[in-house]
Amino acid sequence: MKTVHVSTGKPYDIFIERGIIDCCGEYVKRLSSAGKVVVVTDSNVAQHYQWRVLNSLSKQNLDVKTFIFPAGEESKHLGTIQNIYKVLADFRMTRKDVIVALGGGVCGDMAGFAAATYLRGIDFIQVPTSLLAQVDSSVGGKTGVDLPQGKNLVGAFHQPIGVLIDPDTLNTLPDRFIADGMAEVIKYGCIKDAAFFENLESVDALSHIEDVIETCVSIKRDVVSRDEREAGERMLLNFGHTLGHAIEKIYNFTGITHGMAVAVGMVLIARAGEKQGITPKGTADRISALCEKYELPTGDNAGFAEMAEAAMGDKKTAGSSINLVLLKGIGESFIYPLPLDELEDFITT
Repeated sequence: MKTVHVSTGKPYDIFIERGIIDCCGEYVKRLSSAGKVVVVTDSNVAQHYQWRVLNSLSKQNLDVKTFIFPAGEESKHLGTIQNIYKVLADFRMTRKDVIVALGGGVCGDMAGFAAATYLRGIDFIQVPTSLLAQVDSSVGGKTGVDLPQGKNLVGAFHQPIGVLIDPDTLNTLPDRFIADGMAEVIKYGCIKDAAFFENLESVDALSHIEDVIETCVSIKRDVVSRDEREAGERMLLNFGHTLGHAIEKIYNFTGITHGMAVAVGMVLIARAGEKQGITPKGTADRISALCEKYELPTGDNAGFAEMAEAAMGDKKTAGSSINLVLLKGIGESFIYPLPLDELEDFITT
């Protein structure tokens, strides 16, 4: 087993081990004094893992309910949260009880937000089953839902009490969801670790996926431990996300996954940095080639004016400016404030 300790205001551990999903009940008992557990999952994940998790929880004599929502980003809205609240209230959950988020990033974001806000905060455990959630979204305590005006505009910082990562769950994922997660993996190499980026270029990441997961969550752990609420350094984790979120919004969060949009966003913002003389020439081509290696798109038909307009409602705006994340080189990133009215020209290449 690999264990990564996260030293936030509410410290917790990330456990990485094949088969750990079948020990979920033992970890609920170890990490909490819960008598009741609500498992939040989606319609796809439930088919594969719901009964294994419920069996593990039942073995620990825990009282369990399950909430299943339709899989997909389209479910990530306040209406779904309202339905989760109803299950929690009808089950008479207390502050000592626990929510288990069993699924990908959408599931973790929503279950975490419900946990952050129900009874003004109850505990939750992340059991991420997608590569994107395992390497990124399950760690760091960001929770939330989308609004029609933009992605993750309603949310809260609420750290889990533990993260259980079972790499074997990746075996049931379609290839496009593996690619989706690889966008976030590539991001970590871009912003913090040139050697890791080079390893992704030379070796198949899936051949040593446990090491890849550990590297990504360790990088995020370090950043989040220094800046839990995104006052500075944590913004670097948004590399590619400003334009990525804009692209998702343009398509109304359908037809393009988060990872696909972020891959395009990383390539476009690297090219913009090159145009400005900030990012070394050839950086965008390296990112593009690596994205293509892992079957991610590197361009989109949406226009730059449309992207700039969609980015106006992004969380990273501050008054009349927006904080972009640019690269001085692979593995070296920084925050670049830019007036909003200059964004379209900045990203047009």
